[in-house]
Order: sequence, then C-alpha cells, then structure tokens
Amino acid sequence: MQRSRINEIMAEAQDMIRAHGFVLPPFAGWTPDEFRARKAEAAHLIAARCGWDITDYGAGRYDEMGLFLFTLRNGRLDDLRRGRGMCYAEKLLISKQDQLSPMHTHIVKSEDIINRGGATLVVELYGSDEAGGFAEDRGGTVMCDGVARAYGPGERIRLAPGESVTLMPGDWHAFWGEGGDVLIGEVSTVNDDETDNVFRAPIGRFSEIEEDEAPTHLLVNDYATWLT
Repeated sequence: MQRSRINEIMAEAQDMIRAHGFVLPPFAGWTPDEFRARKAEAAHLIAARCGWDITDYGAGRYDEMGLFLFTLRNGRLDDLRRGRGMCYAEKLLISKQDQLSPMHTHIVKSEDIINRGGATLVVELYGSDEAGGFAEDRGGTVMCDGVARAYGPGERIRLAPGESVTLMPGDWHAFWGEGGDVLIGEVSTVNDDETDNVFRAPIGRFSEIEEDEAPTHLLVNDYATWLT
C-alpha cells in the first residue's frame, strides 16, 4: 500500500469514529517524531502493538479486501498464560461496504465482535475439523448477545448496530459491511496478530508499504523500523 493512501484512510476513519461519538486515546494523535521522543514511556504501547493498523492482506486491493483497525489496549501474553493480570484487549475496526476481511480463525483468542454503528455487519461462519482446520461441511455454535445460536457451514449472521457475536478459537469467520460502512468494536483476550491469525488462504496479515510521502501517524507494523 502507498503511504499516501494509508494517511487518507486514517483521516477517513477518524471522521467516522467521531461521527459515532467515539474518541481515540491521546497517543493516536502522536506524530512519528513525538512517538520517537516518547518511546521510553510508551514501551507498553510499542510492545503490545497498540495503535493504528491498516491492512490489505498483501493483495493490493484494499477497497475489496482489507480492514482498518485501531488497538486501543492490549494485555500481556505472559499474563494470559498465567491466568491473571492484564488478559484482555480492545479494538475499533471499520469494515467498508462489501470490503472482505477474509476467512480466518484464531488459535488462542476469543472475541466479541460488536456492531458499534453504521450499516449491517455480515459474519460468515464455518466450523473446524478435529485438528482445528477449516471444515467446509461443519457448523458450530456461537453466542449472539449472550444467547446461544447454532450455525451451519457457510451461514451468514447479520448484526445490526448494537448487536454482537462471540467467536471462540475454531470458529472460522469472514466479515464485511452490507449496505454501507460499519464501525466495529472488538473485545477479546490478549491479541497477538503476529502468530494467532490463521487464514484459510495463504495471505499476509500486514501490508508492504510504499513510502511515497511521510506518515501522518505510525502503524503498529512501523514500530520495529521507526522506533529503533
């Protein structure tokens, strides 16, 4: 992705987030230079990869297959392993109309996916085989706003604003906005985008970036290069 397009997406996302009455935390506004100057005090943000996250999954077709995310807070994997401490994470996402977030599951993370406002969020579901792999002939059971709901293979759940679905490891899922863009909340156990995303197709979680202009804000996948 070109950096100029990433900067545009950030500006568009901030407009939508504000329009729905949400406010991002102060570090969302830091410039790259400010992040560098404050990296010692921001060690947890950097290690937990909190912040801006925009991906086209390496396919170069963001409007067709991509996702905007902002990690608001994220705990520690060591705490999760111990079963005590900061074991949770929270994100804001934007799924644009007909923009696919492709079929995937998680090994560890369980998550609530919440329609925070906008259009309808479509979540397509499949179950797993005995090894946890994608099973095109299996369904499963999820909770929608705390109520159990069985799903068949390939079933599509439609979430209106305020509605949610709880996904466990082994619930294979893809999602997109229907009828417009959707602001999504994600509340989960500790998030590890480096190792805990398993995609059905061989795609990448992060994008290669073409530096055609300076970044407005750093992405989480910029931290390793920009903050060393």
